[in-house]
Amino acid sequence: MGRRRAGNVIKTAFPDRKSMSPFPASSYDKFPTVTVPGHHQAWTGHAAWQEAARADKPVVVDTYPGVRLDELKASIAEALPGHRILDVEDLAALPIADIDALIAANLLTDDRVFGVLSHHTLADFYDAGRLAGLATRVSASDVPVVLVGWGAALVPLPERTLVLADMARWELQQRQRAGAPNWRCHNTNEDNLRKYKRSFFVEWRVADRHKRQMFPAVDYVLDTNRSIAGATLITGETFHRGMAAAAAAPFRVVPFFDPGVWGGQWMKKVIGLDAEADNYAWCFDCVPEENSILLDVGGQVVELPSLNVVFTQPAALLGPQTFARFGAEFPIRFDFLDTMGGGNLSLQVHPLTDYIQDRFGMHYTQDESYYLLDAGPDAVVYLGLKSGTDPAAMVRALKEASDGGTHFPAEDYVNAFPARKHDHFSIPAGTVHASGANSMVLEISATPYIFTFKMWDWDRVGLDGRPRPIHVDHASRNIQWDRDTVWVKEQLLDQVEELGSGPGWTEERTGLHELEFIEVRRHWFTGTVEHHTRGTVNVLNLVEGPEAVVESPDGRFEPFVVNYAETFIIPAAVGAYTIRPHGAGTGQKLATVKAYVRGTETDLPARVVGRPA
Repeated sequence: MGRRRAGNVIKTAFPDRKSMSPFPASSYDKFPTVTVPGHHQAWTGHAAWQEAARADKPVVVDTYPGVRLDELKASIAEALPGHRILDVEDLAALPIADIDALIAANLLTDDRVFGVLSHHTLADFYDAGRLAGLATRVSASDVPVVLVGWGAALVPLPERTLVLADMARWELQQRQRAGAPNWRCHNTNEDNLRKYKRSFFVEWRVADRHKRQMFPAVDYVLDTNRSIAGATLITGETFHRGMAAAAAAPFRVVPFFDPGVWGGQWMKKVIGLDAEADNYAWCFDCVPEENSILLDVGGQVVELPSLNVVFTQPAALLGPQTFARFGAEFPIRFDFLDTMGGGNLSLQVHPLTDYIQDRFGMHYTQDESYYLLDAGPDAVVYLGLKSGTDPAAMVRALKEASDGGTHFPAEDYVNAFPARKHDHFSIPAGTVHASGANSMVLEISATPYIFTFKMWDWDRVGLDGRPRPIHVDHASRNIQWDRDTVWVKEQLLDQVEELGSGPGWTEERTGLHELEFIEVRRHWFTGTVEHHTRGTVNVLNLVEGPEAVVESPDGRFEPFVVNYAETFIIPAAVGAYTIRPHGAGTGQKLATVKAYVRGTETDLPARVVGRPA
């Protein structure tokens, strides 16, 4: 029925950690795939380049910034010994000093984290005359030519075979942490936060803008997430079929996991991660901006950025009203924060919408919530200010602590509410908050997750041994000082409302606050629950029970099996779907949480939201 095997529920516990209760291990799939329907072929090694050069045209290999050009050129030269290889970056890009001057306003001050989103195009980084000269050189060549580099597609050729050498952002981050520089930079040893800043605010914005223009004309797509020697090539048709397949049925992106100074042990046991690792702090389970998607092409797996689905199938995936509101951007994020056996998250606040627009060029902010997948008996969530807090005194104490002069007494200023499994805490932007130790949080939030103003980090340094960035000034301009104990209890706690029930199911609204654009519904069920996207993308997680199955009432997609703690996406184009217990979950009481953009639901006919016939 499903493409994944069912798993047995077993009980495990952390020895010598009495604050934690036993919890079930999951058959959590760390490498979910999307099958490309029909007969399609993939090529690797020499065969890939021989296929790309099959037509009697210049081959243009346009790369995402971060692809290792030296390896790429060597691989092409070995496979196509009769071809001349021209590096477009070396021959036509502006000097890096000129580019630095061009983007200086986007990288702002000496701040290690924040900048302003770039609206440059890749042509801004190139000399137009040199690009035209390359076109003349290609036309006059007496041997076949391969143009290589980020920006190769800018060379104005009358005809070409266009290859997009693509890569997911998570892979790029791993390479930068290992010493890789930013595009054409000499910053191998620079602070990783600064590398990420340049990537996030400039390079990725320009690169995505550039590749979106290439998608309609691309002849081949190359997966470069692994070694270039093992890079896999698929046709443009196969690529677009894969993107359409993802937007027509439930799917999962590839999760990634990262340690942290406050990280815990829960995911190691439940999800089955490296037992020798010190901890895992984060799991980015549904952040399409940085996750991958795995395409099954005739049994061969091809890894590409999941953001490509958003770019190529925005209406079918997001729904027409969500697309109209946010553009080709996935607005909902699900991720895990594991502090089981770890420490408190930093005390923090997210910017108000007006502030994030004015200062950073982002058009919406990170409203969020904490859903407790698990919690120890001593778990708390820090949320809102204690009634009577003096803003000036609190800011003064935070600045003194950030300067290293004293310890910040968080409990004197910030509420600490007990947290239990299945509690849901809304956290609209401007609200001071942090998850305490011994919690396993499913964070349901808006997507721009980089915009967190840390105020206090409990006297810690980062994994790199350096103090983690603190932004008290930014925070003080965004804290809503009237969100005190009374307001939080009335507005953010115990907001569960039963909406309906039927044979074997109950539906509840658990949040979020009216200031936030995300609606969250929880379903408890022992039988079949009927759902409908109503024209907007749904994001769900199986928060209770070992296994369930998502099905189409009219057979529009194959049954899709989900395991405990897995996040999955239901594209708007799916329309009606059902969820019921399956396999090891049969006969048990299960629960899902479902998030969608509030106010975009519609009863538009299927053809309007792009549902396939």
